Amino acid sequence: MYNIIPLILILVSLSVIIIVIIRKFPLLASLDVDNIPAEKEAKVKEQIISSRIKRNVFKWSFFLIKIFKVSSQKITLFSGWLSSSLLELKDRYKSEIVLPIGEKEDKIKILFSEADELRKKGMIREAEKRLIEVIGLDSKNQEAFIRLGELCFEDKNYQEAEQAFSHVLKLMEEEESAEKVAAIYYELALVNKEMEKYDISFNNIKKALAVEQNNPRYLDTMLEISIINKDKGSALDAYKRLKSVNPDNQKLEEFEKEIKEL
Repeated sequence: MYNIIPLILILVSLSVIIIVIIRKFPLLASLDVDNIPAEKEAKVKEQIISSRIKRNVFKWSFFLIKIFKVSSQKITLFSGWLSSSLLELKDRYKSEIVLPIGEKEDKIKILFSEADELRKKGMIREAEKRLIEVIGLDSKNQEAFIRLGELCFEDKNYQEAEQAFSHVLKLMEEEESAEKVAAIYYELALVNKEMEKYDISFNNIKKALAVEQNNPRYLDTMLEISIINKDKGSALDAYKRLKSVNPDNQKLEEFEKEIKEL
């Protein structure tokens, strides 16, 4: 009888946390808010942060259930701390910070530098916070979204990485270099591949190769995806081009064997 009380308290606490978060921070259904330009970037930040919050709630849910034998008092305190921390994270980055242009640029440089150092140390969460602060200062900062996407990819948070890179493409204007746009399509292709969205990944790497036809990295990825899709024609084409531009690629022999097995 007494052993079940902590479990009941866990479930009640988690229910309260989830209800509060779902009511206050609904996940946006789409990044396409072109009819409200002023809110576009804010909604993207909302989506990425809300996704992070929901993932953390479920992660901690499993953790709490595993330790349901801990005293009910400690469980209640811990659940309250978790809820407070998640809400604080959300509120901290919700609105843009207003600073003079000169101060803003200096602050952004410092935040990027700190993010780089934290990333080198493997402190992914702290690095992400610095980049989100940059987005708070400059909601159209493409570099911040690119680096955030890279961090999410490294941390295997593929959905958030996909959102970040997709938003970069929306931020890019027509005057952006084709090579820079191609690089983002390449990043998206890698993310999509990890998410097993192979058709989408194939289309994105094709867009990258349409700009840089002989880029070895792009051809390598095209070849991998074509093999996964059992598309022998595309795989052969990518193989021949890759062999031509990068004959020393150590993966060529293995690629050739896999293509023959298709």
